[in-house]
Amino acid sequence: MIAIMVIFIIILTLMGLPIFAGILSAAMLGLYTSQVSLSAIPIEIFRLASSPILLAIPLFTFAGYLLGEGRTSERLVRFSRSLFGWIPGGLGVVALVSCSFFTAITGATGVTIIALGGLLRPALVSEKYHENFSMGLITTSGSLGLHFPPSLPIILYGFVSGVSIEKLFLAGLLPGILMLGILCLFAVLMGKKWRLERPPFSTSEFKSAFKDAIWELPIPFLIIAGIYTGFCTAPEAAALTVAYVLVIKTVIFKELKINTDIPRIMIESMKMVGGIMIILGAALGFTNYLVDAFVPMRILQVMESLVGNKIGFLLIMNLFLILVGCMMDIFSAILVVVPLILPLADRFGIDPIHLGVIFIANLGIGYNTPPVGLNLFIASSRFDRPIMQLYRATLPFLLLSLFSLILITYWPSLSLFLPGLLK
Repeated sequence: MIAIMVIFIIILTLMGLPIFAGILSAAMLGLYTSQVSLSAIPIEIFRLASSPILLAIPLFTFAGYLLGEGRTSERLVRFSRSLFGWIPGGLGVVALVSCSFFTAITGATGVTIIALGGLLRPALVSEKYHENFSMGLITTSGSLGLHFPPSLPIILYGFVSGVSIEKLFLAGLLPGILMLGILCLFAVLMGKKWRLERPPFSTSEFKSAFKDAIWELPIPFLIIAGIYTGFCTAPEAAALTVAYVLVIKTVIFKELKINTDIPRIMIESMKMVGGIMIILGAALGFTNYLVDAFVPMRILQVMESLVGNKIGFLLIMNLFLILVGCMMDIFSAILVVVPLILPLADRFGIDPIHLGVIFIANLGIGYNTPPVGLNLFIASSRFDRPIMQLYRATLPFLLLSLFSLILITYWPSLSLFLPGLLK
């Protein structure tokens, strides 16, 4: 009977049942079969609601939605172009840097593809970049900013794992720069190969673009400075970011109206946050069952029988996480999978900070991995191109991202160097 119910839940989930309902149903079924009171679920939800660090998620999300409105994306692209446009493949570098920066401050990969895709793709094609290269670059760059503050996935990983969010922010900087740098180098090499025209560096244009974007450029740096100087905590930094963005959007640029635009954006952003919180509550209940049923220990025993060393475990974990990243959004994946992976990683001697960086890198790559990576379908819709063409377009960038992932995975000092300095 239990097996039939499990199969029924899986079928309903594949047919479109909301993921929180599937997770919650699995949690209730597991607790029932283990003869554990179902009150464990509301207890976990109450623990979730009383966590101070969780306040950062709705506040940073709201700030990201505010920045997604108006001409922020245009100002960031113009500044990047004035800074990098003169090098070979400069516009490709501009697209990568702009998209990663935009993803970092908005917290959503799909929004980056939608907001910047219509602006960057025509510019790339008009400057003789191949169409597939242009689409692949923009699609892949949508998830590059996930390692940079104020990354919502990093905040969520810190909450679920109990790892310091401040250290996670530091840990993600060098791996994020590595992933971005390798793709920028590829763009430069292709620019040289195709002998693309490049405008000379213009001091006047740089000054003008910098002046235009001067209010939005410092946001990630102000967040980092506030947290690491001890001036504010992560939730307080999120609140200050919202206040700052509200001022520049409504008073300085006057792109948003307080009485009409702000309530609408607030509702839209809180819909997303509500979805995350519902999934988080259900996932915590499910985690409670998994712990009571000793599921992580059983998985560990199986892993130890199949893999005898850290190198093999990391390889299998990467393959598993990329597969998860293909099929689940990054928030659901963190909530469900992190509690399972943590005890396994601990047994193999993997630092939880390093694990967090590996986790985010894998899930970001999963967004761009065929056949069901979410960014591929968003880009296919945004560019009005067949999904098979997007598969081919993203393949070179995917392979380079996988190379970056190998370096991040087997070079832990890259992630742990800056957090070590914090001590």
